[in-house]
Amino acid sequence: MKKSVTLYGITNCDTVKKARAWLGERAVEVTFHDFKKQGVPEQRLDAWMAAVGWEKLVNRQGTTWRKLGEADQAAVTSAQSARALMLAQPSVIKRPVVEWGGKEVTVGFVSADWELRL
Repeated sequence: MKKSVTLYGITNCDTVKKARAWLGERAVEVTFHDFKKQGVPEQRLDAWMAAVGWEKLVNRQGTTWRKLGEADQAAVTSAQSARALMLAQPSVIKRPVVEWGGKEVTVGFVSADWELRL
């Protein structure tokens, strides 16, 4: 059975590049959604937050987070504040976000975990 996935991220992100190549090697049908060009789909963001939690979606190790002022970082204390930040600064979202056949959501690229989903 062929799985189709929707991969959300940014084209020039190294992790997204690795993830797309990995899926391509396995002939997985991928729909790619670029946050920079297409924005963050609000309804999907709400679904991701419900599935994995806002804490997992906010990339606190990334450049975008580090460039935020201390006050802006300290203000991210709830789903509501995290949602507002992710919509305003899509690059702060940990990538890639993947929807597996519309059923499961994962954040980040872990090949061993992904292998189990195919």
